[in-house]
Amino acid sequence: MQNHYERLGLPRRFSVDARQLEAAYLAASRLTHPDFQVAGGVDTHMNAAALNQAYTTLKDPARRAEYWLNLHDGPTAQQEKQLDPAFLAAMMDLQEAIDEAEDEPQRDELQTRIEAMKTAELIAVASIFADDAPTSEALLAGRRHMNAVSRKRERRVFFQFRKHRR
Repeated sequence: MQNHYERLGLPRRFSVDARQLEAAYLAASRLTHPDFQVAGGVDTHMNAAALNQAYTTLKDPARRAEYWLNLHDGPTAQQEKQLDPAFLAAMMDLQEAIDEAEDEPQRDELQTRIEAMKTAELIAVASIFADDAPTSEALLAGRRHMNAVSRKRERRVFFQFRKHRR
């Protein structure tokens, strides 16, 4: 069974060049797309679906990190739930700020802050996974950062809900 990197003909490393990924996807999709296959059939549709899944996963940094953890038998979110106490304190402060935000500019500033925090966590994950064969300690550290990204994503969803509710 091919992994996403093999399916797209890309080197197996965490960092992915967006242009190279796009070019590999377009080239592979021309070969597997059902409209270009004479015989068609179930295999063709499954290959196209697997290719789309590979592209979607590798294109998004958070999905790629989760996939990288899985590929290297790293801990799942259910296995590793530990979060840094400083991060938890920052999330509590952020929640208070969300609750106290009274106008659109304040909410927009908070949204920008959440996105910046999420980006910082993804950069940390990329540096941890820079080695093509990460150690178990690196995988664990990466999982902790991905837990933080997930929490920030949850905050963003909650924030959007509160923003539209007002």
